[in-house]
Amino acid sequence: MQQAVGLRVAYRIKGILLGDPMLFSELSGFYTELESVSSRLTMMEIMGKMFSKIGISEVSAAIYMTEGILLPPFEGLEFGIAEKLMVEAIAKGTGYEKKEVNDLYKKLGDLGSTAESLKSKSHIRRMQEHKYTVNEVYSTMLSIAKESGQGSKDKKITILADLIASSTPQEAKYIVRYPLGALRLGAGDSTILEALSIAYTGSRDAKADLENAYNLCSDLGYVGESLLSNGIKSIKAFKPTLFKPLRPALAERLPTAEEILEKTGGKAAVEQKYDGFRVQIHKKGDRVQIYSRRQENVTEMFPDITAAVRSEIPNESIIFEGEALASNEATGEFLPFQETIQRKRKHGISEKSAELPLSVMAFDILYLDGTEMLTKPYTERRRAIEKLFSNKKVIRPTRMEVISEPKALEEFFEQSVENGLEGIMAKDLSAQYSAGARKFSWIKLKRSYRGELSDTVDLVIVGYYLGKGSRAEFGFGGLLCAVYNEEKDVFETISRIGTGFTESQMQELKEKLSRIKQKSRPPRVDSIVEPDFWVSPKYVVTINADEITRSPMHTCGRSADNAGVESGYALRFPRLVGNETIRSDKGPEDSTTTKEIIEMFKSQKRVGSKP
Repeated sequence: MQQAVGLRVAYRIKGILLGDPMLFSELSGFYTELESVSSRLTMMEIMGKMFSKIGISEVSAAIYMTEGILLPPFEGLEFGIAEKLMVEAIAKGTGYEKKEVNDLYKKLGDLGSTAESLKSKSHIRRMQEHKYTVNEVYSTMLSIAKESGQGSKDKKITILADLIASSTPQEAKYIVRYPLGALRLGAGDSTILEALSIAYTGSRDAKADLENAYNLCSDLGYVGESLLSNGIKSIKAFKPTLFKPLRPALAERLPTAEEILEKTGGKAAVEQKYDGFRVQIHKKGDRVQIYSRRQENVTEMFPDITAAVRSEIPNESIIFEGEALASNEATGEFLPFQETIQRKRKHGISEKSAELPLSVMAFDILYLDGTEMLTKPYTERRRAIEKLFSNKKVIRPTRMEVISEPKALEEFFEQSVENGLEGIMAKDLSAQYSAGARKFSWIKLKRSYRGELSDTVDLVIVGYYLGKGSRAEFGFGGLLCAVYNEEKDVFETISRIGTGFTESQMQELKEKLSRIKQKSRPPRVDSIVEPDFWVSPKYVVTINADEITRSPMHTCGRSADNAGVESGYALRFPRLVGNETIRSDKGPEDSTTTKEIIEMFKSQKRVGSKP
């Protein structure tokens, strides 16, 4: 194995020195291999071989394409390609009528396979097939995404049609799928990171360093390019960079004050938890950028916050996190999330800013005037927050108390809930900021003394049902949902949800899910249950339920009991909750994890046994 990897690395280095670019046909071949396997280890080996043949100049493009994106989310560039537009491009690029394209699409259920089939029978420019490189295809996709204004639709169709016409059938499949966000490779970030480690270091050992670098910049392409250009030493030396958002630290859950204090060493910083938008704010001079918890650039939505950062923070450069929420200017009272959510918009921003001004409750600082702060203990970061933001009008520190007694923590929690807040967040006083990681250095408290599941969970939709009767005619009857298993990098089913939908929610879900449905189970989905339609793990919904139970129907945490009977975890009486049908602020890997469900099940039993 080591010898084989060494040979691949030598070939890769030789390729770089000679300037040999990878052909898109070769990348498409690897994609076809990936599409045909479900084993994560096999996928990792295929991707490792793929990356070992890619040079410095094209590694970021290849990584973005494998992720199914043009650029990281914080760059804000999207394809803007609708299915109808793609149908026109396929028709023009293959010489078939749009009706013929649509008829075959209905039969195959995938426009990529439709293009591949039609291209294999098309005579158009068969003799002029072009040997595209990876960078040529990627650059063309970038140019398509940047087309705007009058006539941009026709230009996009023409460029795509030319690509399809001068490509092979296999290439055409992925040229069509890529801008539609439907590559179907089953490759998650974790698998890509391990494949990069194998390809460029010869083993999986560098995965942790690569993941840490990714957590500090939210840009896999940048990580891959740095690795190839400067080696693993550059990866280990990664630091926070202004205007490259860090992936947010995540919290664990515990049900009682006693358990929280035990986990934090007998003392904790306890903050009120606010129900708003989590934002990460970067400033250098007059330049200010605001990022969501999904690392999307949302600066234009919040001009009032941008102005406050410029006026209230004299420091030259800073990265800090906070919760943005609407408030009553006269009373200072925070408004419910259903009012704050109205600020998330693309139009009428100025008017809504005046109507619903936002406050930012700052809870962490990661970088300050050239000094990396996330490696400092929480106590030092908190002192910096209070020094910077105390007595400011818009940006203020969260309310926090250092607590060492369970009773005091309970009282702080109850007071926070009475004030209309979500609850509390307890933090380890000595802990560093763990970008992208879920650790017990941050602990949420949302508990129930009845042993029921009082906290919500965020689930990924992996399939849906047509339903019966009127719902069958409507085209939507329910959801199959899963949680994320971080260790395996797969989504494990935990619940079928068939009740509690409003008509507008069913309509929204039908429209969104029908665009990403597929006939076969996605590679990263582990399921025993078969829905009417599978969908790519993309959308997250917030669910409440009565309790977590054991079930032989689901794969979440599936294991055998003493009698050898296998069962997983399931939700009893699940129902959709929240102000948004789809959680726009969360991606599939941000969903509740298998580990969390198991811990919540154990906590539920402990709490439920109390008098």
